[in-house]
Amino acid sequence: MTSQELLAQHGPREAMEYDVVVVGAGPAGLATAIRLKQLNPETSVVVLEKGSEPGAHILSGAVMDPRAITELFPDWKERGAPLNQAVTEDEVLFLDATGARRTPQWLIPGCLHNHGNYVISLGAVSKWLGEQAEALGVEIFPGFTAAEVLYAEDGSVRGVATGNLGIGKDGEPHGGFQLGMELVGKYTVFAEGARGHLGKQLIARFALDKGRDPQSYAIGVKELWEIDPAKARPGLVVHTAGWPMDQQTYGGGFLYHLEGNQVTLGFVTGLDYQNPWISPFEEMQRWKAHPAIRAHLEGGKRIGYGARAITAGGLLSLPKLVFPGGALVGCDAGTLNAARIKGSHAAIKTGMLVAEAIVPALAAGRSGDELSAYPEAFDKSWLHEELNTSRNFKQWFKQGNLVGTLMTGIEQWLLPKLGLKSPPWTIHRKTPDHVRMHAASACEPIHYPKPDGRITFDRLSSVFISNTNHEENQPAHLTLKDASVPVAINLSRYAGPESRYCPAGVYEYVNTDGQDRLVINAQNCVHCKTCDIKDPTQNIAWVTPEGGGGPNYAGM
Repeated sequence: MTSQELLAQHGPREAMEYDVVVVGAGPAGLATAIRLKQLNPETSVVVLEKGSEPGAHILSGAVMDPRAITELFPDWKERGAPLNQAVTEDEVLFLDATGARRTPQWLIPGCLHNHGNYVISLGAVSKWLGEQAEALGVEIFPGFTAAEVLYAEDGSVRGVATGNLGIGKDGEPHGGFQLGMELVGKYTVFAEGARGHLGKQLIARFALDKGRDPQSYAIGVKELWEIDPAKARPGLVVHTAGWPMDQQTYGGGFLYHLEGNQVTLGFVTGLDYQNPWISPFEEMQRWKAHPAIRAHLEGGKRIGYGARAITAGGLLSLPKLVFPGGALVGCDAGTLNAARIKGSHAAIKTGMLVAEAIVPALAAGRSGDELSAYPEAFDKSWLHEELNTSRNFKQWFKQGNLVGTLMTGIEQWLLPKLGLKSPPWTIHRKTPDHVRMHAASACEPIHYPKPDGRITFDRLSSVFISNTNHEENQPAHLTLKDASVPVAINLSRYAGPESRYCPAGVYEYVNTDGQDRLVINAQNCVHCKTCDIKDPTQNIAWVTPEGGGGPNYAGM
C-alpha cells in the first residue's frame, strides 16, 4: 500500500505548527534551534531526530575546532561541554607496506595543525547540545523520522511529515499501525548530515546544484578502543597517507588519543574509487595491522564500531543553501572542510547563520520565502574564507595521490608562507563519484587477509558492537528502482560491488538453483548512505526506516 493510499484510507494526519521545523539533531540542527531561542525565546522550534536520542546516529573522528561553539556558547567550559581533551601533538605519517615516514613538524601544512583544538566524541557533544536546546525551550522529538517534504500550493516548503509506524514487510498496516504526523513551519531547516534523504530531493527539485561541481563523498569506517594505559598519549593526533591505498585512490587514516585510555581511529576511502574490488571496511582492517597503527592497539580492546559517508567536495560543490520555505545546513549542504578533516565547527556555524536570518524574517511577518540573508552572511563569514582556502583539495586528488599531495602542500603550506590566503587558481570537476568505477575485468582483484580477532575483525561482529537494530517487520528502507539491475549490470559488469562497499554486510549475492539474486539484509544497516552514493547505476535509494532504528552509538 502506497503512502498516498494509506493517507486516503486512514487520514488526515495530525498536524502541529511551529515557527521553525528542524530536521536532524546533530551539531547543525541543534545549533540552529539554540541560536533561534537565544535571539528570540518566543520562537517556537521543534527538532526531529531519527535516532533514539540526540547523538545516537552521530559518527565522526573527531577533532573539533572550538571556534563556532565558542560563538554559540562563550561559556561552554563552565556549562560542562564535553570538550575535555586538548590536542597536545600532531603526527603526519606516510605509510608503505611495512614502514612509516614521519613528516617533520615544520613541513606539516596548516590544515593539519591542531593546536587549540579538542579530541572529542561528537555524539557526546550532540547529546550535550540537545540538553542545552531543551533548557532553552526547544522541543526535541527523538525516534521520529522526517520521511516526506510537505509543499504548499505555491511550491514552497511548508514542513515535513514523519514516517508511518506499524507497516509490515508486505506494505500493509498491522495492529501497531500509526499514521505519521505533519510538522508545519514558517521555515524548515534540513540538517540530516551527509547525503540527507530529504536534502537530496530538495537539491534536485529546486536545482540547487545548478552550476556547481558534482558533490564528492568518502566513507569513514571508525572504531573506538580501550588501550593499554602504558600506551595512552592523551591529545595525540595521528593522520596517515599512502598505504594501503593505491596511487589512484584517495584515502587516509586517523588515530586520536582521547582521555580515559581510549583511542578513536578510522580509515577514510574516497567514494570516487575506480577499482570495484575495493572494500573500504577491509582497507580499514588491514590499515590497523600496519606496525605504526598496531603499536597503539596491541593489548587493547575494541569497544565501538560505525561508518558514515562524508561530504568532501567543498566550496565548489556547495549547492545553493536556500529555497522557498527552507534551507540546508551542515553536511546536508556539504560544508565539511576535507583538507582539515573537520566539519562540526562548520555545521554549528551554518546553523547559527541560518537562525540569524530566520529571526528577523519572522519578526517582519514573513514565511515560506527564500532566506537570502543566510547565503549572504555565509559568503561574508570566516567559514566561507576557510572553505575557499581549501576549495581545490579534493579536485587535486582526483588526479592521483601524488598530484593531490604535492598540490595540497603548495596550497596549504607554501602559499601561506608567501602571504597568499587562498590559491590564485580554481580546479573544477565534472564527474560524480558513481560513474568512475571501472569494470571488474579491467581491474586487479584484491585478496584481503582473514581477520585475526584481536586487531582485525569481520563485518558482522563489527555491526554487533554498533548496537544496530531495526524492527524486523517493516518494509526494507534500502530500495531498488529496478530489481533486475543488480544481477544484470552490477554483478555481471562490476562483480557485485555493493557486497564490498557496504561496511555492514547489508548486500550479498546468493546463487539458488543456478540463479543469482541480491539479498538485502536491511536490519544490519548503520545508515552510512554509501550505497545511495556509490551504486554505479544509481539504482539503490536509501529511504527512512521506522524512527529509532539503526545504530545506537556510544562514545563515537
